[in-house]
Amino acid sequence: MADVVAGGSLPISELIEDAVVRVSPEASLEGVADLLAAGEIGALVVGEDGVTGIITERDLVHAIAQRKDLSRTTAMDVAHTTLIWCDVTSTVNEVAEEMLGRYVRHVLVEEDGRLIGIVSARDLLGAYAAAQEASPGA
Repeated sequence: MADVVAGGSLPISELIEDAVVRVSPEASLEGVADLLAAGEIGALVVGEDGVTGIITERDLVHAIAQRKDLSRTTAMDVAHTTLIWCDVTSTVNEVAEEMLGRYVRHVLVEEDGRLIGIVSARDLLGAYAAAQEASPGA
């Protein structure tokens, strides 16, 4: 169990790999789906300059299940606007606790007041798993 804690002490900056994918608030959900699939990502930011929302794969699935017209429904129609942020110096454990406490799967990462990445629950799980694998006999 100590290795799981070791993985959790990593700074969240260690998990940021790709540039943040952004979409215009007026973009169609068809466009959102294309970006998610092309980038093989689970979430993207709504807002070209600032951040007005976030859309995840799950949001897209809900829109499909509700039979929304993906060509006419905009990103802002389904985007989450209550955003959860963490600082780039936060640890994996701190972000995991925040995700669990707020029932979210994605957290925006900031450095000096600007967005630098998005981390997912899958990213955190990978950090814990890597720490477990790195410790023989665990």
